[in-house]
Amino acid sequence: MTIIDIIKQDYQRFPEDQTYNLYAQNVYFKDPLNQFNGVERYKQMIGFIRQWFIDVQLDLHDISQAENIIKTRWTLSWTTPLPWKPRVSIPGWSELKLNSEGLISSHIDYWDCSRLDVVKQILPKTR
Repeated sequence: MTIIDIIKQDYQRFPEDQTYNLYAQNVYFKDPLNQFNGVERYKQMIGFIRQWFIDVQLDLHDISQAENIIKTRWTLSWTTPLPWKPRVSIPGWSELKLNSEGLISSHIDYWDCSRLDVVKQILPKTR
């Protein structure tokens, strides 16, 4: 099974049962809200998503590899645990860099919307 196949499977079951051994121990992760190093910190972030968000879905629209760079295009969505249960959806893409051992050494997520656009999805709808 190739790394592309494993990533596809991880997206389908996200945030459950992720394949963390694809990542270098000191992996660099960045998205519009977080920036850190380390696979243990990455596991904690996924655990937070699994614990606090409802009906999490990560739809993979495209995945491609050119040498040591894997790019994915996706939409992440979940129901927020607030009384009015807003559904949040973030379209975006990721760039994963592989090191010489074939492990992901850098995982950078980009959103196609602003953080404010995400917050607006959480606010109660006014009439």
